[in-house]
Amino acid sequence: MKRVLLLEDDQSLGQTLEERLHREGFEVIRAMSLEEGRSHLSKHFDLFILDVGLPDGSGFDFAHEITAQKNAPFLFMTAQSDAESRLKGYEAGATEFIPKPFHLREFLIRVSHVMENHITPHVLELDEEVAVDFDSFKVHRSDQSHDLTQKEALVLKVLVEASPRVISRDVLLDRVWGQEAYPSQRTVDNVILKLRQVLGEPSGKNIQSVRGVGYKWIGQIREKK
Repeated sequence: MKRVLLLEDDQSLGQTLEERLHREGFEVIRAMSLEEGRSHLSKHFDLFILDVGLPDGSGFDFAHEITAQKNAPFLFMTAQSDAESRLKGYEAGATEFIPKPFHLREFLIRVSHVMENHITPHVLELDEEVAVDFDSFKVHRSDQSHDLTQKEALVLKVLVEASPRVISRDVLLDRVWGQEAYPSQRTVDNVILKLRQVLGEPSGKNIQSVRGVGYKWIGQIREKK
């Protein structure tokens, strides 16, 4: 099930959209302020739906935070539909800009198009011999299968989705371990070491270390057909 963050401060509209998205098969987390939206940013989402005018800030600002941390698409829905606002939205990286008021069916069609056009690999091919299956948490290499833990697979997926951006250890801890108390930055380093071993690349061919910051994915990104 695809997960959506719906950032909308209008209670009635937000509830209506949440109910319709649920009926279309989405898991929806709804936030009514910039602060509340930020509290969910460490979680995984397949799509962000953003209002622009919020009680404590702008959806444009939140969009920049999304692009700095995630590879998920986002769209704006707003009464600020003048040309300058639309340009600002697209320059921020929005896939769609839906002016209010809008027809509910049009909204759902646009959401569907965004999801269809955005590819998040489930099986990642590194080369002819190595493939990663994110659904089963397995790496297939040279006719052998290697199991990953759920967290190891999620660390790898976060890096792949963010490529070519550098992801800090703190961000990885937040997104993968969340509120768990015991992990440390060394925990991240140990997971990276395991991933490199399983991928057969101890020298960092695909996962590059950035001293004092974290890691980034520099390998190819190709979804297996």
